Amino acid sequence: MSHITHNEPAPTLAEVWQLFKETDRRFQETERLLKEQSQETDRRFQETDRRFQETERFLKEQSQETERLLKEQSQETDRRFRETDRFFRQQNKELDKKLGKLGNRLGEFVEGFIKPSVVKLFQERGIAVHVVTRDVEANRPELGLAMQIDLFVTNDDSCVLVEVKSHLDLDDVNEHIERMGKFKAIFPLYADKKVYGAVAGMVIPDNVAKYAYRQGFFVIAQKGDTAVILNDDKFNPTAW
Repeated sequence: MSHITHNEPAPTLAEVWQLFKETDRRFQETERLLKEQSQETDRRFQETDRRFQETERFLKEQSQETERLLKEQSQETDRRFRETDRFFRQQNKELDKKLGKLGNRLGEFVEGFIKPSVVKLFQERGIAVHVVTRDVEANRPELGLAMQIDLFVTNDDSCVLVEVKSHLDLDDVNEHIERMGKFKAIFPLYADKKVYGAVAGMVIPDNVAKYAYRQGFFVIAQKGDTAVILNDDKFNPTAW
């Protein structure tokens, strides 16, 4: 059997040269693409850096703006605090003036209505007192006792302790009950006398007047240009 071999022709010099040129072209194209890719990467890095710097600048500006706003807010708060403090100081001054006027009015009430009237008022109720003294104070430190009596009305065998308030309330009545209970310990000279209690006020709510009545106190109020005892004829005063 015979074999037939087909030999391919060897590439020519021109074909080899053309192959080298094509390879070189592709290499240059690849190099160009890599260069462009590198440039694009650099551009993107630069863009990222620019944005980062812008972000940093923005955050810095925001921080400065926030600091400025906080400073302004702090200054505004301080200003409002000073205004509020000034307002309350002014209000306190006005309140002090009003309290001063009220104190004067209470003094006028005692001097003008209560003090000149109490002797006659109690005499009409069968208590023959004839002496009235204002602001009587006593202190017995050895007994741990002290007290003040707004109006002290007396005679030879009886006395009346009058508590005077601009606006009488239940606490005032209860405090006067305590005052009555310790009176003879502080004033032993009156230990054998009948001691009565009375409360007086420019303003006396009905429930307070009734409560004082039930405790055995005379209740004295302002009526027109004078003072009157509100207790009815059935009233029986408590003697301490």
